[in-house]
Parts: sequence; structure tokens; C-alpha cells
Amino acid sequence: CCGRPFPWAAGESHTCGPCLKKPWQFTAARAVLYYSEPVAQAVHAFKYRGNTTGLATFRQLKDRLRHLDSLADADLIVPVPLHVHRLRERGFNQALLLARALFPAQRRRITPFLLTRTRLTVSQTGLSGGDRRRNLKNAFAVVAPEQVAGQRILLVDDIFTTGSTANECARTLRRAGALEVRVLTLARVSRE
Repeated sequence: CCGRPFPWAAGESHTCGPCLKKPWQFTAARAVLYYSEPVAQAVHAFKYRGNTTGLATFRQLKDRLRHLDSLADADLIVPVPLHVHRLRERGFNQALLLARALFPAQRRRITPFLLTRTRLTVSQTGLSGGDRRRNLKNAFAVVAPEQVAGQRILLVDDIFTTGSTANECARTLRRAGALEVRVLTLARVSRE
């Protein structure tokens, strides 16, 4: 399921209504934190200003959340890529930094250049769910499909808002032959 928060202990196997209506391309999505203050401020400082002081804290939080342990057994850990233009502007890929911080013992499985962003998309900020999906349609490609075929992949990103980015990346990875794609984000926007 998409990782939507429930007001009760539903368990790992529970699937929310929206996921029952329209299944995702990924198997499951989980987040370390909810995207609300002061988390939103820390994530924004990390994403746009390169402030990495919170990464150690984020890793400690992830390590305390036992239900996230199963995510680390993926064959490959793939950070969501930035377009080369945005990477030059920012100077770093926040999803790659996040993957390295959250999974220091699995550094060899982190594959930052396997998935690429093939075109510069407009910022997702302020776009509706439908506009986000259209904006990202066919925006990603797998560089080496033979490395993806039959693999269980953990996709890492900073924020899960509508799930459009994760879904399009998962679609691209599955078309290249990935056996399974799970998603871990630092924060999840709750639409409740």
C-alpha cells in the first residue's frame, strides 16, 4: 500500500481504499516521518540548501522504526534521480545523500546512475496529482536494464506527496524487468 497513515493499528498487510481502487506500480511505500513542522523545515533546508545536519537524526529515527527493517533487504537501492540541469543548480542529489545516510552498511547496493531523468520537468510544487502525473510521464529511463532484471529494488526519495514520482520511477524500473519496487521516503505528506 502507499503508506497512508491510519487512525488505528491496521498492520502491515492493510490496504487503504485509494490503493484498492487504483494499485500502484510499487509494492509498498513507507516514510520515516510525517511532513509537518518542524520536519517540513528540516526537509526543506536539506533539499534546497544542502543542510545535512539532520541526516544523522533521520537515520537514528529510521533505525528505531522496526517495520522499515525489511526495506533494507533489497538487491539494489536506487535514489530518485535529478535532471542534470537541476543537479548542476543544486550541486547534489538529495535522494542520493539520503540513501547513503539511511543505509550506510548497504553502500555497495546504492546505484545512483541506474535510473536517469531524461528530461527537465517543471517543479512539482503546487501541481495537482493529475498535473504531477502528466509532468512526469516518460521522464525516467533505466540506463542498464540487465542490472535491473529480476532485482528487488528500494527506491529512495525525500518526500512522498501524491506518489506520482515514486509511481513513475517504479513503472520505469518494472518495465526494465525489476521483480519488485518498494519506496522509502524521508517524509510523507498526509492528505487526511
